[in-house]
Amino acid sequence: MDKKLELGAETFGDVNVVDETLGAAHARVLRDVVEEGVVADQSGLDFFGVGEHHRADYAVSAPEVVLSAIAARTDQIRLGSAVTVLSSDDPVRVFQRFATLDGISGGRAEMVLGRGSFVESFPLFGHDLGDYEILFEEKLALMAKLLREEPTTWAGTTRSRLSAQDVYPKTAEGMRAWVGVGGSPESVVRAARHGLPLMLAIIGGDPLAFAPLADLYRRELTAFGHDPRPVAAHLHGFVADTDEEAAEQLWPHYFAQMTKMGRERGWRGYGRGQFEAAIGPGGNLLVGAPETVARKIAHIATNLGLERLDVKTSNGTLAHDRIVHSIELLGDRVAPLVHDMMAD
Repeated sequence: MDKKLELGAETFGDVNVVDETLGAAHARVLRDVVEEGVVADQSGLDFFGVGEHHRADYAVSAPEVVLSAIAARTDQIRLGSAVTVLSSDDPVRVFQRFATLDGISGGRAEMVLGRGSFVESFPLFGHDLGDYEILFEEKLALMAKLLREEPTTWAGTTRSRLSAQDVYPKTAEGMRAWVGVGGSPESVVRAARHGLPLMLAIIGGDPLAFAPLADLYRRELTAFGHDPRPVAAHLHGFVADTDEEAAEQLWPHYFAQMTKMGRERGWRGYGRGQFEAAIGPGGNLLVGAPETVARKIAHIATNLGLERLDVKTSNGTLAHDRIVHSIELLGDRVAPLVHDMMAD
């Protein structure tokens, strides 16, 4: 790999305040997320992402607003979503909000566009889940046109048509938008068709199982006549001073989060054995001391041909101070180790 692997941190604004009213907890978490973004910048990370959700256990429903607050207190780090639920939003407004963030941050904004892993936004904004596929297909096609920042003509079934209409504000140098996919070949081909960078959301199983999707994406890019585009990945993780500390500090919070999600989705119970497998060499969790996490990141990035890897450092009710320490270790310790390992 010719270029250094970029490393980022992400958060969904997981509500980890349990001794306050929900409104006060949301407000506290939002302020904490801003602080975490500042720490990520000070630690030398390349990217800080904030997810969009519309449910009680996550505080962030408007990531661009939070990212603008971070932009005002940072200088270098790129800022973006993780992800923007494009299916239930209006592409024109999404572009305008991120173009505004891009201007405020001095050209550091980017989008990760996806359908999200939760569906609360669909009824909230008046969309039928039966239109799940067409909503994303049409809105991504429109966003691909908007990103050219030219007068846009578009017609579809999910919003009013545009006829040679300009959208403002413009960005100074253009804006990067990734397509986030969770493992569907059809989604990978769609990203390639539009010539947009690919973000693999690896939330279970062996990360190397995504290698065929990365290869498919690169083949399809060529078939559609596009130049090479970057491939990135998103994984959950937690870095502590030792492997034992990382596992023991994360386990109760990750267990509670997976148990709650399992009840909602009808999954089988989540046990310690599954957790140990996930933090092991072939698992999807980046958990451990800096050296352990660095080795795993270098292994995944090399085998998937990644140009960036983002680590979701918030995990359920995991405390803010531990998230901050994890981000610090990710930037100060893990990143240099990864770069050295991949150079060798």
